[in-house]
Amino acid sequence: MPRVSVTALRLTLAVLLGVAVPTAVAFSADTSSHRLTRLEIGERLNYALSWGKISAGTAVLEVVGREILGARQVIKLLHIARTNDFVSIFYPVNNRVESFIDEEALLPARLSFKRREGKRKNDIEVMFDQHAHVVTVTTDGVTETMAVPAYVQDTLSCLYAFRSLPLSAIGDRAGLDVYHDKKTYHLELQVEGFERMQTTLGAVDTIRVLAVMPFRGLFLNEGNIRVWFTNDLARIPVLMRAKVVVGSISARLTSVEVPIK
Repeated sequence: MPRVSVTALRLTLAVLLGVAVPTAVAFSADTSSHRLTRLEIGERLNYALSWGKISAGTAVLEVVGREILGARQVIKLLHIARTNDFVSIFYPVNNRVESFIDEEALLPARLSFKRREGKRKNDIEVMFDQHAHVVTVTTDGVTETMAVPAYVQDTLSCLYAFRSLPLSAIGDRAGLDVYHDKKTYHLELQVEGFERMQTTLGAVDTIRVLAVMPFRGLFLNEGNIRVWFTNDLARIPVLMRAKVVVGSISARLTSVEVPIK
């Protein structure tokens, strides 16, 4: 498998499995559409990754629980992405991302990223100061500080913030800022339509959102990702797809685990 395809696979999960709190939003006046109103502690979403028809690996999204960070309570989010044995022959990936977010604002306070991609191995810690609009980044022991926009998200926390937005009509748009790998990217989201899909949850109504990714060179051609969310209160992402030079990379929901109450 070409390296660019596996890189796109990783970015599909690293960036797409999160989108963010808007810096500018233009929604229709009807705010009664289904949306996530709170994080479900213990929610675990499992995905199968593929490149075209070739199985490529697995990924997990999990709302782990509440913790104390400094003097405030935060929620820990977890994302794990691994290539399978076949893809690992060419380019092994075994990434682990932890994001600690403010439960009310859905803004990140800290990100931990253990990157294991091919021969590339990095341990990255990002501390977010949402009041001063700066991040402090430590990569393999080297620390630097840089400015970021207000309401900036990381590549994991942003998915949960996005799931809470009141999308209700085709054409609804949002502009989003996401910090990733020493840069801040402005993403544009647009509701493309509504579809009924057969999923591991059965036949469900979904909302299809186009995320225009300004990462020139990463997805090489279109640079866009499409996400299908359940059009209900949970707003679960059931399918994510990004085009690459040859074919497409996708993440398809295989199971949902929720705590028994």
